[in-house]
Amino acid sequence: MATVSYPHIEIAADGTALVEGTRTKVVEIALDRLAHHWDAEEIQRQHPHLTLAQIYAALTYYHDHSQRFDSEIREQLRDVDLIESRREPSLLREKLRKAGEPQ
Repeated sequence: MATVSYPHIEIAADGTALVEGTRTKVVEIALDRLAHHWDAEEIQRQHPHLTLAQIYAALTYYHDHSQRFDSEIREQLRDVDLIESRREPSLLREKLRKAGEPQ
């Protein structure tokens, strides 16, 4: 079986895919694309330390491994929902909600 090499992508010791030479995770770039519908040029405007080649490489890596990434994203969202459900009500949020209600 052939091994695929991804220019501009490195895998950290913990298995996290990173843009080579940075601390930017591939999943961060993928989420910018998925959540905001940003194209590569807009992602670069938001992350000026990255080149277009690095961004396209990250998006390619994401698409080639999308099942794993999407599964991890779903798991993280479940964790966030669980933490949110266990959190005490915020007095500040309640005050802000009441302040925004019509008198």
